Amino acid sequence: MFVAGEWTAGTSQEEVHNPFSGAAVDSVPVATAADAQRALDVAVLGARIQRETTAYDRQAILLKAAALADERVELLARTISAESGKTLAEATGEASRAGEILRLSAFEGTQLYGDSLPLDAHKGAGRSKLGFTLRQPCGVVVAITPFNFPLLLVLHKIGPALAAGNAVVLKPARTTPLTALRIAEILLDAGLPPEALSVLPGPGGELGDVLCADPRVRKISFTGSTAVGEHITRVAGVKKLSLELGASCPVVVLPDADLELAATSIAIGGYGNAGQVCISVQRVVTDRSIAGEFVDALTEKVAAIRAGDPFDAATTMGPLISVGEADRVHAAIQQAAADGAKIVHGGERDGALVQPAIVTGVDPDSAFSQEELFGPAVAVTTADTVDDALAIANNTRYGLGAGIFTRDVSNAVRFARDAEAGNVHVNWSPLWRADLMPYGGFKGSGIGKEGPRAAVAEMTEEKTVVLHG
Repeated sequence: MFVAGEWTAGTSQEEVHNPFSGAAVDSVPVATAADAQRALDVAVLGARIQRETTAYDRQAILLKAAALADERVELLARTISAESGKTLAEATGEASRAGEILRLSAFEGTQLYGDSLPLDAHKGAGRSKLGFTLRQPCGVVVAITPFNFPLLLVLHKIGPALAAGNAVVLKPARTTPLTALRIAEILLDAGLPPEALSVLPGPGGELGDVLCADPRVRKISFTGSTAVGEHITRVAGVKKLSLELGASCPVVVLPDADLELAATSIAIGGYGNAGQVCISVQRVVTDRSIAGEFVDALTEKVAAIRAGDPFDAATTMGPLISVGEADRVHAAIQQAAADGAKIVHGGERDGALVQPAIVTGVDPDSAFSQEELFGPAVAVTTADTVDDALAIANNTRYGLGAGIFTRDVSNAVRFARDAEAGNVHVNWSPLWRADLMPYGGFKGSGIGKEGPRAAVAEMTEEKTVVLHG
């Protein structure tokens, strides 16, 4: 691991396992609370170095890192697939976006504009004062990332943080630390000051509390469960927080929808990365008049998904991150059936593989609709009117993503305005993200926005300066 400016083996190590085969991929150190303290100690120095480095020079480092990431796409992809179980095609798609995120971040880090203040509009101020604002880096940033996108979600945090002139202590998911260490190699090879980044594999509970509670940390960026996000708010103290948390994303299918398009999009959006995406389609609310036709169309698409070995070219959906997670998802599907829903396709479990499932007749108030599943299953619920569909879509404590399929512009506009979600898609599922767009949720899905421009703003602070003549 890279901690406090040096590569170290730590005091103990643990193996990283392939979720499909169970085979050991590699071993990594298990960082301790003492390692976290060392990382923070050096990050204070790193933050000072970064702040004194010009935006031009920071941009040059990140642009070089982007070029190196482009050269290492295959290595990154194989690392992602090996430790996360993602199909090689999905992993390659993720790895190929690394360079672009770094380039976007590099640019946005050079755009820290301020504003002039019309102080003469204040009674009595006269013309003897000038006021303006400056943006400056927060200082030490802690980034805590999940397993499902071990490259993208790391870069969406550390790219903007470094571009804005911060130092970063990164805590990657314990199951997928190898990709984060590859990213550290790329940044260091590109000339990043070694004091500006530490990567701490290990237990989130122990390390997270040490990192989040430390008063030297001025910004925390976390992606993960709502429960952990709530815990972070309790231990963090007074500092800036960005929390991208849980979801139960709805998609509404109205009678005038293109059902082929809807089925195709939902088959992608519900089962990509084995459903382990916070913006996966979890709930479909379809008009009762077309429910049977829609389910038939979706079943045809889902039946074509091939779950299996992520390194097999014929595989289109890999395993869940662990056997334990697969068992949890399988149990949730079975419980939905026991509660009166119907499994019309899939749901079987073999090790960490869960066959892509379609579950119909789901009560919108049931746990299968209300709680984040994070697995390859879609719940189908019917509604009689547009009002009913919108109410069901909003009937959850979450609000990250939502989608609607309709040819009626009026219904599309209404949904765009009234859907309680931070990301709304018309005629596609919420499982779509451009790296440059603002990204974040409402309600229990979190606070703050990602996307390089939004993240740079989140990772800087605004200072007001007044010159008195």
